[in-house]
Amino acid sequence: MNATAAQPPAAPGDTPAHAHVPVLLDRCMNLLAPALTRKPGAVVVDATLGMGGHSEAMLTRFPEARLVGLDRDPEALARSGRRLAPFGDRATLVHAVYDELPDVLRRLGIARIDGILFDLGVSSLQLDEADRGFAYAQDAPLDMRMDPTRGITAAEVLNTYPAGDLARILKVYGEERFASKIANTIVREREREPFTDSARLVDLVRNAIPAATRRTGGNPAKRTFQALRIEVNQELAVLERALPAAVAALAVGGRIVVMSYHSLEDRMTKRALAVGATSKAPPDLPVVPEELQPTLKLLTRASEGATETEITENPRAASARLRAAERVREDS
Repeated sequence: MNATAAQPPAAPGDTPAHAHVPVLLDRCMNLLAPALTRKPGAVVVDATLGMGGHSEAMLTRFPEARLVGLDRDPEALARSGRRLAPFGDRATLVHAVYDELPDVLRRLGIARIDGILFDLGVSSLQLDEADRGFAYAQDAPLDMRMDPTRGITAAEVLNTYPAGDLARILKVYGEERFASKIANTIVREREREPFTDSARLVDLVRNAIPAATRRTGGNPAKRTFQALRIEVNQELAVLERALPAAVAALAVGGRIVVMSYHSLEDRMTKRALAVGATSKAPPDLPVVPEELQPTLKLLTRASEGATETEITENPRAASARLRAAERVREDS
């Protein structure tokens, strides 16, 4: 884990800021505003920095706020660092996975934060760079690591996991109906030749799925690629640790906003926020003591999605689901 100030001006070849459109930007800013404008020097964490679009908006709209930006992807940190350079020492960027939040805050000497934003899933940078192997529409090495400096690759998963484990990953993480058939085909084909590139996997999945199913629902490989990405980066395990840690770090009056892009992330977020928003008192207790009162107040009645206008302008917003809550009490 490394902390850095915002980086020097943009280098040639960087993706221009206008090419990256942050999802649900105005809604996120409006939800965070009460927490970030109540006092000078409010601290907000962008737990998934990516290309820095949300962070840039927060630093611009809340000129007295300080930002801590986390990302596991060194390339994302470098690019967002250049984007956020004009804000100077108001932005501190850290190479870390978001479940490392407690350690990051401890190292920076921050006791409590006023806001935190999670924009989950794969970033625009990772999708757009073909050699990262995230996009099934382009042939590339089967890597899929958000941090290419550590961890196992998608190729290693495909070439070493038993058929049962592959089937479980595809069924649970990809919600793939034909998980067992695809897993068995992978195991059989890797004996002939190990998997190294995405095009071969895309063809295998397409051929393993019945023709009638292939006619609808887009590219049949998208669920397999999602499942592999989640497994390679341990995304759900990281999120399960990160959400309680984020809530615990919030000051009273602080707010958490989470955007997820598939049902597994959204259900996990819903459960984590519901736990904090539920009284710990027995249901028949006539008066609930203060120490048993909820610690969170839900700010969204259900998950919220993007408007049709935003989806037209930014198709990647189509699957976004947003939930938010406010810290209303310290833990007993």
